Amino acid sequence: MKKVWLIMLLGICGNSALAQQGNDSIFVLPDTAKPVTLENFYQLVIRYHPVVKQTNLLSDVAKQEIRLARGNFDPKIESEFLLKHYNNTEYYRLFNGGIKFPTASPVTPVIGVERNTGDRLNPEHYISGEYNYQQLYAGISLPLGQGLLTDERRTALKQAELFRDMMEAEQVKLINKLLLEAAKDYWQWYYSYYNYRLATRTTAVAEEIFRRVRMNFEGGELATMDTVQANITLLERQVNMQEALLALKNSTIKISTYLWDSTMNPVDLSLQHAPVVPSSSMLLSKNILEELISEAKLNHPELRKLNLKIQQLELDKRLASEYMKPRLNVSYYMLNQPFTPEGTSNSFVLDDNYKLGIDFSIPIFLRKERAKVAQTRLKISNTTYDRDITRRQIINDIQAAYNQLLNNGTILQQQRAMVDNYNRLMSAELLNLENGESDLFKINVQQEKLFNAQSKLIKTIAEYEKQKSVLYWSAGVRPLAF
Repeated sequence: MKKVWLIMLLGICGNSALAQQGNDSIFVLPDTAKPVTLENFYQLVIRYHPVVKQTNLLSDVAKQEIRLARGNFDPKIESEFLLKHYNNTEYYRLFNGGIKFPTASPVTPVIGVERNTGDRLNPEHYISGEYNYQQLYAGISLPLGQGLLTDERRTALKQAELFRDMMEAEQVKLINKLLLEAAKDYWQWYYSYYNYRLATRTTAVAEEIFRRVRMNFEGGELATMDTVQANITLLERQVNMQEALLALKNSTIKISTYLWDSTMNPVDLSLQHAPVVPSSSMLLSKNILEELISEAKLNHPELRKLNLKIQQLELDKRLASEYMKPRLNVSYYMLNQPFTPEGTSNSFVLDDNYKLGIDFSIPIFLRKERAKVAQTRLKISNTTYDRDITRRQIINDIQAAYNQLLNNGTILQQQRAMVDNYNRLMSAELLNLENGESDLFKINVQQEKLFNAQSKLIKTIAEYEKQKSVLYWSAGVRPLAF
């Protein structure tokens, strides 16, 4: 009778092993559990986490930089009034007001009006009294040398647009880092949760064995040492279960730090919430390595930022080269045409009623300008070296992460095979017990090895999934297309 109930009890325990984890009772969540899939977890992090909301501010900062740069193209109202009155004589009263319209091209249109009076008026400022000493003018100013191809305001706008792209790359970088840490903690929670379920089941088995052994001891069928042995096993399992419970509580607290609601209040998970077993722990194909390397070369946030920085420096070099040209500005203004100050229309006359101006200057040695160009070239070379080093480091990190993932995958397969083999050993030991060639001590040893292998399998699955997240992060790619 002693052998019969022991064989039945341990046979049930052995058949519930982790050979096929999808069919194992440990991974079948109870109805009271609240499953949290990795996909749902990522969605909550992306939607409500404060770090994500902080990264959204980077886009707003970039928008304001562009707005600031576009402010250089705002129309500008300019006016000047000069009055001199001396010894009861008004020498002059000069007024000049107009609007400039800076554009994305080198041409700057200007519209304005002058009104000049006075007894000692400079002939240069004389305006006839035909239109009450007023004169309308409209024209353009055009740089033919320095400032023709680019200038500070056009360069500032282009750099602000590149800065927006840099902020987008920085946003991707920060979110990817957050998702990596969240994934690591999720899979640690996964291990803690299912390891605790395993520890609970092994403790229940030990309690049942101890109860049966004590009952048979009291009936005189077993020796005292059998009861002591069963009690030691039970205490060991209870200690393991208590440690597993503590790990589960701490990992649940840690995973809760990533969860917030729509009103920015933190969300706390309870022990009823449960991570979900991955639908597939299949190894990634070898083609994924080349795909990730190609994707990283094009879109890795660090490389994007360095490429954009080089583009900004190229704009600086182009602007610095522009300053090496002579300054040659030409302006042409039509006077009292096509409208008079009274509002009547006139025909266009290009060879009369106009003002023409030419402004020319150039430094003799251009030392300041040449130094600025040389400095920018050095910065471009330095940043290019940084980009090449970073690209090589990223590719190496991807390859190293992939190699580690392959190794973890191999270990995962071996661990699954190890659990299968421990199941076979357990079955063989039960057969020996039935034939009178084993005892409770040997059964406990084999069972302990089986449970340890099951626990290690759960941990190996978690480590494999963690490394998968590291691989995608190394390539600058968000997991699960988030």
